[in-house]
Amino acid sequence: MEDCIFCKIVAGEIPGEVVHATERTVAFRDLNPQAPTHVLVVPRRHFANAAELAAGDPEASAELLTTAAAVAADEGHDDYRLVFNTGAGVGQTVFHTHLHLLAGRPMTWPPG
Repeated sequence: MEDCIFCKIVAGEIPGEVVHATERTVAFRDLNPQAPTHVLVVPRRHFANAAELAAGDPEASAELLTTAAAVAADEGHDDYRLVFNTGAGVGQTVFHTHLHLLAGRPMTWPPG
């Protein structure tokens, strides 16, 4: 997708603070962090949301979770929250699948 900011970060066309990368995923710090650790984990291939990714590339879908766990461990966190937003009505603003890894502060339930 030509106008997708996450595709551009994955391709190295615009800077992002990449903290972890695999064959299928890239993890980088969120520009507007909501916790001391706030990392976005994205598939290298473009899919609009988590449901599209799961249907189109189940291996990459699973790898988002293992990448997030690796990042949490690297950052020293045993406790963390993972969030997918799927659709504008729940807060998705970039329509490239991304998993939010949040850690480093107490979190309440229910969120938002």
